[in-house]
Amino acid sequence: MFPMNIAAMSSSPTYGYEDLADLIQLMTGDEKHDASAHSTLDVLWVLYDSVLKVDRGSINDPMRDRLMISKGHGPMALYAVLVAKQMMTVDELRTYGEFNSSLGWHPDRLRIQAVEISSGSLGHGLAIAIGSAYGLSLRSSSPPQVFCLLGDGELDEGSVHEAIALAARLGLGNLTAVVIDNRSSTHGWPAGIAGRFEVEGWVASTVAGRDHRALEAALCYEGSAPKAEPRVVVCEIDD
Repeated sequence: MFPMNIAAMSSSPTYGYEDLADLIQLMTGDEKHDASAHSTLDVLWVLYDSVLKVDRGSINDPMRDRLMISKGHGPMALYAVLVAKQMMTVDELRTYGEFNSSLGWHPDRLRIQAVEISSGSLGHGLAIAIGSAYGLSLRSSSPPQVFCLLGDGELDEGSVHEAIALAARLGLGNLTAVVIDNRSSTHGWPAGIAGRFEVEGWVASTVAGRDHRALEAALCYEGSAPKAEPRVVVCEIDD
């Protein structure tokens, strides 16, 4: 997992999944959120590598897919993946958390071109994603897809309850919520996280959050679900 010399990492080569841990190590000062970062690593990689229709040449394309990071704590995994996908540079990673750096301890859309929303204050991302998905669906009969990455803990927020209830009623077939389930929720749900969404009209699936093939299959799902139903993919993380 650590094939490269961290100090020798160049700002120009191509990086793959196997390099992400080394890239994350370049960012120091926020070690308390290491676990949060690593819990999202595989999901973010699969999204940017195999699912999202966006790259460094289409960051400003109105028809690009959007990823809203509601789980904004510990963004080191996001930054590492953006470097691997050539949307940021290694040199930027080395400034993480410094005064005047574009890379804060929470992602800032005004400082990082590839970031869709500023986040860190939990509970807002899904509502923003709903607004974006709804607006895009009004503009086109084949709108871009909108994904929202959440943690299971923030599902306790009242604003997320309301957003879950609203999405299916708006018929947002271009919306996918991706929930990182590392058992950090205070209260949990009697029928599980997937059941919480299903009762409000979402199409739900639960997968192993480190299994890239399962993640890709769930996130790219184009089965028999009506286009008017939003989807949720619950990604279980055991480490």
